[in-house]
Amino acid sequence: MAFFLSTFTNKVDKKGRVSVPAAFRNAVADSHFPGVVAYKPLNLPCIEGADMSFLEQLSDQLYGDFGPFDEEQMSVATAILGGASQLAFDPEGRVMLPAAFRAEAGINAQVTFVGLGRKFQIWDAPAYELHKEKQLKMAAEKAPKLAPFGGGRKP
Repeated sequence: MAFFLSTFTNKVDKKGRVSVPAAFRNAVADSHFPGVVAYKPLNLPCIEGADMSFLEQLSDQLYGDFGPFDEEQMSVATAILGGASQLAFDPEGRVMLPAAFRAEAGINAQVTFVGLGRKFQIWDAPAYELHKEKQLKMAAEKAPKLAPFGGGRKP
């Protein structure tokens, strides 16, 4: 499974194409799909992306945890899997961001790719700066309480 790190800002051309950062393309190089899968997150004004195996794992978890006929599972599957788009790389390493995704995320001239480990986000560049400020403030407050950073340990 791919692993995405760091933050990159790239231009979006008039057709909606954007160059995927080389580090992200390299992360999915061994995937059986020559590109990334993009979907609309449920709670943020951005686009999320991952390699195909991430979405396959998500699907397996949804069906394994809830069963194929569970109403809650179907709502998540419909929202994420049903709304996902496979974005193949062109010879220059670009993908075409679907117009509906761009509109919903408020994406204009520049986007910021944000690596989040197993997935990444694509933000309108100015919107990401505001989001990042909020996230850093929250992280400074919450991180010391989380298990990986010392919180949650038993004395």
